[in-house]
Amino acid sequence: MRELAAWAIKTAKAAGADAAKVGINSERFVEIAYRERKPENIKEAAKKRLYIEIFANKRYSGQNTSDLRKMALKTFIENAVATTKLLAEDPFRTLPDSKYYEGRADIDLGQVDPNYSKMTPEKRHEMVKEIESACLTQGGDKVISVTASEYDNQNESFTMTSNGFKRFEEYTVYSAGAQMTAQDEGDRRPNGYHYITTVNLKNMPSTAEIGKKAAEKTLKLLGAKKIKTETLPVIIQNQNVARFLSGFMAGFYGSNIQQKRSFLADKMGQKIASDKLTLIDDPFIKSGLGSRLFDGDGFAAKKRTMLDAGILKEFYVSWYYSRKLGWEPTTGGPSNLIIPPGTRSVEAIMKDLGRGILITGFIGGNSDSTTGDTSVGINGHLFGMVS
Repeated sequence: MRELAAWAIKTAKAAGADAAKVGINSERFVEIAYRERKPENIKEAAKKRLYIEIFANKRYSGQNTSDLRKMALKTFIENAVATTKLLAEDPFRTLPDSKYYEGRADIDLGQVDPNYSKMTPEKRHEMVKEIESACLTQGGDKVISVTASEYDNQNESFTMTSNGFKRFEEYTVYSAGAQMTAQDEGDRRPNGYHYITTVNLKNMPSTAEIGKKAAEKTLKLLGAKKIKTETLPVIIQNQNVARFLSGFMAGFYGSNIQQKRSFLADKMGQKIASDKLTLIDDPFIKSGLGSRLFDGDGFAAKKRTMLDAGILKEFYVSWYYSRKLGWEPTTGGPSNLIIPPGTRSVEAIMKDLGRGILITGFIGGNSDSTTGDTSVGINGHLFGMVS
């Protein structure tokens, strides 16, 4: 990968590029799904890809190909440079100042399962069968259908720029779970699911536990009734916070700030949330799904406090938008977002609130990064006595 990336950059510059960035990626994944105790879907694929960003005459483009033969690549790169020169000028598009590549942590983030090669077809099928069986057993005579699945991925990539950035990355991912449809009163057929994703297979709960949880979450949807329109406090189940938080986080992006689409643009240093809310971006969590040593620009990763007791402390500002805004860059986007845990259980919070809704899922909806307004449908459970 290193040799091919260096050759691609040399070829781009020989064709007239002022600068270039090359990424080479190799990926393999397997996916298995069972329904009615037999395979419904089996997929396995491996692919390689080269992605190149061209900077030429104050113009920019990014293009990719899966044909990595040098003869084909030479033509591809020469054409990429030629077509880039036909685009409109964008003087803000450059490679980052190389000083931002410095200071990268030299630590093992635990992003690779050393036993991935031992993941056999038999093991995959066994996992899915156990998930489906546990779901069917827990669901009993209420089950209409269950689809259980397992997915795993091994990914390697190498990135190089013409101004000195070089880095190899490798990671593994496993995901397993089930989706269940149950029979309710009349023609109601609620659908629930439960999936777990980990970097290392040893950190995944037992397959029986995963299947049982999928059934339990579905059965809790039985007997749902409409309630009158009212304003109620809500608790968002921790597994579903990301869906809601994503709309709020849109206001943190330099792209939205520059394009006048952020309700937080002029709020730096101000209190924008409850003092109960602190939000930390931590790229160094061992085996975290978003852990990294550098971002998409090649900037050395840093732990950041985005919100401190409700006070806005940082924005996500990539190199490109830092140049457009005239600001110092930070990083282009989040890694692992952490809300430090409180001291009370969900049950204790319910008791304190008296009456409210525990949100266990979201349905569609949208958010407006310009105003901060959000409107989403929810799944959940009403708790407390009728007022």
